[in-house]
Amino acid sequence: MIGIIDYGAGNLRSVYNGLKAVGCECRATSDPAELGSFAALVVPGVGAFAQAMARLRALSLVDPLLGFIGSGKPVLGICLGLQILMEASDESDSGAKQDGSTGLGVLRGRVRRLPGGQKVPQIGWNSVRFLTRDDPLFTGLSSGAFFYFVHSYYVDPEDTAVVSCRCTYGADFAAGIRLGNVHAVQFHPEKSGRNGLTVLRNFGRLIER
Repeated sequence: MIGIIDYGAGNLRSVYNGLKAVGCECRATSDPAELGSFAALVVPGVGAFAQAMARLRALSLVDPLLGFIGSGKPVLGICLGLQILMEASDESDSGAKQDGSTGLGVLRGRVRRLPGGQKVPQIGWNSVRFLTRDDPLFTGLSSGAFFYFVHSYYVDPEDTAVVSCRCTYGADFAAGIRLGNVHAVQFHPEKSGRNGLTVLRNFGRLIER
């Protein structure tokens, strides 16, 4: 069973429907006591970084989520669910230690705004370049595959070795990361047609490994 963390950050129903479409048993939850019972977790999200972190803290989900990540079970972050894995964000940064700019800190680095010169947010389809052939999330897909994006910010990890794929929109940025059992993408697989369903199916298969 795959758990989908419900912390009020949108697109929950689309993610649920996408996972069900590829045969994955899944259930949404906002109960911190339930997280450890799942075989895998999806952290979805659209919206503001600060609000997302505030909701996770208010629901007492931060420590259980970090504990789940530490357990080695598969985790998939989607869009904002990728960004909150970082240490901090430029989206709202007052400099306070525990303000809304502070992320989960799973990945060292920051979330940065897409540069000017083109329409921000990026909304629509864009091609993604895979940097490695051994990421199981992208099995069956070719580099240059198109996915659907809706975002104004992107992740800038200190360790570029964790970047699994890249995309260009004003800047060349990390469109996905992999760090052990943690997989996360800036695009929305649940809105990316056949390619996105392939990603979700591949994630479900990680449970069987």
